[in-house]
Formats: sequence, C-alpha cells, structure tokens
Amino acid sequence: MNGAQIVVAGLSGLIFGFGLALSGMLDPARVRGFLDVFGAWDPSLAFVLGGAVAAASIGVWLSRRLPRPAFDQSFHLPKSRTIDGKLVAGAAIFGVGWGMAGLCPGPAVASITLGVPATLLFLAAMLAGMAIHDRATIRFFHRDQPIRG
Repeated sequence: MNGAQIVVAGLSGLIFGFGLALSGMLDPARVRGFLDVFGAWDPSLAFVLGGAVAAASIGVWLSRRLPRPAFDQSFHLPKSRTIDGKLVAGAAIFGVGWGMAGLCPGPAVASITLGVPATLLFLAAMLAGMAIHDRATIRFFHRDQPIRG
C-alpha cells in the first residue's frame, strides 16, 4: 500500500468505527436483542442496516461506472459468483457466532478502544479461528496459500 492508500484506509476505518459506535452496534446486548426475533426483539438496528445497505448500494453503483478506483489500479472483486456449500456454511457459522457473541469483526475491532475483556477474548478467538482456517485450507485443500478475497 502506498501513503495515499494508507491515509484513505485509516480515515475510512475511523469513520466506519465512529458510525458503529454512534449506531449502537458496539453493544453486544443490543445486537443480540435485534437478532432475537422470537423474544424481546429490538428492531432499532434495522435502520442502521438499512442505511448501510443504501450507502453500499451507492458505492456499488459508482464502482460499476468508474474505470478504476481512485487509489488503486483496479477493483478487487471476487472471481466466483457461485453460491456453494462452503459459502453457505461460512455464512451460517458467521451468523451463529454473531448471534451468540453479539459481535462481528468490524464492531469487535472498533470496541478495542472500550477495553472490555469479553471483546478482547472474542478478538483472540476470532484471530485463532482465522489461523486455524488458513492451516486447514492449506492442509485439506492442498493449496499453497490460504484463500483470500
């Protein structure tokens, strides 16, 4: 990464983290309340998710009309558009983990600043899971390198 990319990535991360904090996405209890549709459901995060989808839709729309991104030579998009068992299983594991912990990677990283021990434990477990996945990918799928998006 060059200097401009690092600055833009850092600013984007700060804005993203601020938005997560402002919206309540850093509170695991609030997230679990949103995901508990058959219990004490808290629908307030639906507005956050709706806003995120709207913002992402604008970004996708713009990216399809630009020849290249502002700070790179090309867009880095997934090569596969296939919905297979690995994708569905990964999404299910992600969803179960999000529902149990009330955290996913973005809010967990943003929550580092709060110093909550449970969040730090979640991050350690997340990093361990990523390392295990990388080793399993190499060992069981005979790849030289872990799969990267």
